[in-house]
Amino acid sequence: MTQLKELRAHKGFVPLVSARFISNLGNGLSPVALAYGVLRIPGADGKDLSFVMAARFFPMVALMLIGGVVGDRYKRNRVVGGADIIGSFFAAISAISFIGNFPTIWLLASMGALFGILNALWWPAMTGVLPDILPKEKFRDGNAVVALSSNIGFVVGALLGGTLVTLYGSGWALLIDALTFFIAGILVWNLDLPPMPKRENNSVLHDLRIGWREFISRPWVIAIVCSFAIINMCFESMWQVLGPLAYNEGGNGPRNWSLNLAAITTGMICGSAIALKVKFKRPLVSSMILIACSSVWDFAIATSQPLLLTMVCGAISGIAIDVFMVQWNTAMQTHIPEESFSRVAAYDAFGSFGIAPIGVAFAGPAAAYFGITTTLWATGILTFVAALASLSV
Repeated sequence: MTQLKELRAHKGFVPLVSARFISNLGNGLSPVALAYGVLRIPGADGKDLSFVMAARFFPMVALMLIGGVVGDRYKRNRVVGGADIIGSFFAAISAISFIGNFPTIWLLASMGALFGILNALWWPAMTGVLPDILPKEKFRDGNAVVALSSNIGFVVGALLGGTLVTLYGSGWALLIDALTFFIAGILVWNLDLPPMPKRENNSVLHDLRIGWREFISRPWVIAIVCSFAIINMCFESMWQVLGPLAYNEGGNGPRNWSLNLAAITTGMICGSAIALKVKFKRPLVSSMILIACSSVWDFAIATSQPLLLTMVCGAISGIAIDVFMVQWNTAMQTHIPEESFSRVAAYDAFGSFGIAPIGVAFAGPAAAYFGITTTLWATGILTFVAALASLSV
C-alpha cells in the first residue's frame, strides 16, 4: 500500500493507470468478438480469419521504426492519445458493419490495417510515457501497477466478451471496444507531461541510425528480441487464430475461448503482483525460464484437455508473460537514454513482432492442412526452444 501511495503522488500516474484499465477492458472484448464475428460470416473459414487478423500486423510492423522517431520528436501522450481516439472510429466502423449485418472480410481487414498504422505510432510512444511521469527508482513498481491495472481490465473484458458475443453478437462487443479506446485516448491526451527535450532538426534516417546504434550496442537486448521474434509469432498465431479455431465447435465456443483469455490474463495479474513484490537476482534469466514454461498452454489445447486444465495452463502462461514484461520494461527504461528511448523501443517491437504477421497469416492455412493439434504442438515447441536459446548469450 505504501508503494501505491507513493506512486499516486506523481501527477499523471492515476490517469495513466485508469486509461490502461479502460483500454484493456475493450481489448479483452475484441479478440473474442472479432474472431467469432469473422467465423460467422457465411462462407468464412480459418484462412479468412488469418487474413483479417494479419492485416493489422503487417502495417504495424512495417511502420514501427517511423513510429519510434515520432515518439522521440513529439509529446508521447499526444501521440498515444491521438492514436487511440482515431482508432476508436475504425473500431466503430467494424462494429456497425456487424450490427447492420453487412460485414465483409475486406472491410474488416481494411479497418484492421488502418488500426495497425496507428499501432505503429502508439507502441513506441506508449513505452516512453511512464518514464515521463515517474523517477527512475519507481519504474519497476510503476510498470507492475500499470500492468496489473491493464490485466484486470482485460480479464473483465474477456469474461464479458464471450457472454456479449453469444447473447448479442460481435457488433455490440466491438462497439464497446471502440468506446473504451475513445475514453482512454482522451485521458492520455490530457496528461500534463514535461516538454520533449530540445533536439537538432535531423532527418528521419539520421534519427533511425542513432536509435540503431543504441539498440545494437546491447547484446542482451538483441538476444531477447531475436527469441521473441519466434515466441511472438507463435503466441499471436495462438491468440488470434488457432485458439478460436480450436474452440469453434458448438454454441459454447466464444464462451470457452473467452474463459481461456480470462485465465491467461488472471495469470498476468498474478505475474504483475509477483513482479511488484519479488526482486529477482537475475530478472531477465528468470523471466525467460518462465516464458519457456508458458508453452504448456499450447500443449494443453493441442491435446484437447478439459476446459479447467487449459485455463490453469493459460494462467501459468499469463504469470510468465507479465513477470517478463515488467522486468523487460524496467530494464529498457533504466538502461536506454531517455532521448532515444522510443526509437530503441521501436527496434525492439520491430524485431520482436517482425515475423508475427507471417505466423498469423499462415496459422489458418497450416491448421487446415496439418490440423489444429499438429500446429499447436509446433507453436509450443518453438516457444520452449526459443526462450531457452536466449539464455546462451
